[in-house]
Amino acid sequence: MNLPLGFTDNAADALPLHVVTRAEFAAWQATLPAPIAAWVAAQQFDASPGTLLTLPGLEGGLGGAVLGIGDPLDPYSYGHAPFGLPIRAWRVAGARDAAATAALQLGWGLGSYRFSRYRQPLRAPAQLLIEPGHGETFDLLAASLRVRDLINTPTEHMGPEQLQEIAQEIAQRHGAQFDAVVGDELLAQNFPAIHAVGRASHRAPRLLRLSWGDSAHPHVVLVGKGVCFDTGGLDLKPADGMRNMKKDMGGAAHAIALAELVMARKLPLRITLLVPAVENAVGPDAFRPGEVIATRQGISVEIDNTDAEGRVVLCDALTHAGELSPALVLDFATLTGAARIALGPDLPALYSNDDALALAWLDAGMHQRDPLWRMPLWRPYLRYLTSAIADIANGGPSKMAGSVTAALYLERFVPAGLPWAHLDVYSWNDSDRPGRPAGGEAQGLRAVYALLKARAGI
Repeated sequence: MNLPLGFTDNAADALPLHVVTRAEFAAWQATLPAPIAAWVAAQQFDASPGTLLTLPGLEGGLGGAVLGIGDPLDPYSYGHAPFGLPIRAWRVAGARDAAATAALQLGWGLGSYRFSRYRQPLRAPAQLLIEPGHGETFDLLAASLRVRDLINTPTEHMGPEQLQEIAQEIAQRHGAQFDAVVGDELLAQNFPAIHAVGRASHRAPRLLRLSWGDSAHPHVVLVGKGVCFDTGGLDLKPADGMRNMKKDMGGAAHAIALAELVMARKLPLRITLLVPAVENAVGPDAFRPGEVIATRQGISVEIDNTDAEGRVVLCDALTHAGELSPALVLDFATLTGAARIALGPDLPALYSNDDALALAWLDAGMHQRDPLWRMPLWRPYLRYLTSAIADIANGGPSKMAGSVTAALYLERFVPAGLPWAHLDVYSWNDSDRPGRPAGGEAQGLRAVYALLKARAGI
């Protein structure tokens, strides 16, 4: 089998790796041969989280290593190992339960990742000897790395057409149905808001659609914002705000990876994936502030700001999702800087019109060590989206509650009574941390997969 980077199934010459928390350290040190215990003491090693120490062999050379960790069930507790240890095979010493083993394997894989399309990493990661029962863990890892790769790829190689090619390849591999509504066909099939945002680009806007599963199973629609680059449109972003806007399709990356994961694990669900894929460009045909655009639902939208384009493409997709009468709609989007101001880069903002759904996702996030935070759909703030000439505006002059008002805008296009949740994700690491290299990042993905497993009765 083809193993992920950082793993091996060859046990020959694999050295022992001791995984120890600070609370376990004294008891572990007491089991060591006297010379090794003296070496550990001389290094003043105490198994603090994020530390490691190589151990000498009794007859010279390298005899093993010890990894200091925090929460054993947090994959990122192990993220420092692959590039901190010498490049060779390592086997975990001692017994570990299944949950801790899965966290270790997932964290090792996340820590081994480097985006290598355009240059080779400076070194290879150390390799972990795999243990039985890694199938689901490796599928989760693949989904997380799919998100990272999609986001990290620059826009010239990850525009709407490339996103379509990837989604189509995934559909073919898993026996799913796939189609795309491209260019002016969006107008013919009544997706005018998607067309309006993407029409200025030399790359045609499109709606990607994938369908998979048995009609007898619960139907879940996954929607992902696929703005492959966001200049801000005529309300042009400043240079620092535009610098990383290849990541503005991070919501689509999450939705695509989640669909692929559900299909790979063959969950008893019926899924539909909807990705409005556009580039918000500046050009002669760019949509303009003050214009009123049509939407699939028939709600007229005044454009207050062309940089609030994500909610505009999503509203047509969410309307279409509602037309399918699913049991559940989940959308993912790099939607607002306001969510980052409120919660920082690591906590995605969760909005939902269904308390049970929101609590289930939050609970899954805690159990999976993949946290998110619920924010309020405070409907009185719809006043910030008032238009004098249209049914609603896509923004307004106030800077108050920007993430909340964006979510309220989306909710306007979700049928009443249909359980829906929206995740406003940053999808990015601003700097290198163990297990989290700078660049694209999956957030809330493991949590939502656990949520869907529970919905499927698994």
